Amino acid sequence: QVQLVESGGGLVQAGDSLTLSCAASEFTFGSDVMGWFRQAPGKEREFVTAIRWRDGTTDYRDSVKGRFRISRDRPRRTVYLQMNSLKSEDTAVYFCAIKRGNFITMPEADYEYWGQGTQVTVTS
Repeated sequence: QVQLVESGGGLVQAGDSLTLSCAASEFTFGSDVMGWFRQAPGKEREFVTAIRWRDGTTDYRDSVKGRFRISRDRPRRTVYLQMNSLKSEDTAVYFCAIKRGNFITMPEADYEYWGQGTQVTVTS
């Protein structure tokens, strides 16, 4: 059974940095994508960023470009989300997810496996 376990969330101040981790177990990566989504209170879950496992190609939503960076550690089957210059509007539960197939897409329905989420709270 595929398991995704996120960690690294917490309470920080605006302008601070935070790094999230997501470790995947029982999943053999091939031409797949790992992504990060977030859901703020009262809002729908939204795409944040994703990385193509095979070659490291990435994509980001506009509001985090230049501030967030996704990376992967292939031997550890772990993906990281480095978040810099955090803003109060980044406050959300952050989820990692796996999408089968070689293309990065944004709809959450395209992603098959999900973690439980980790809370990130940014105070201003």
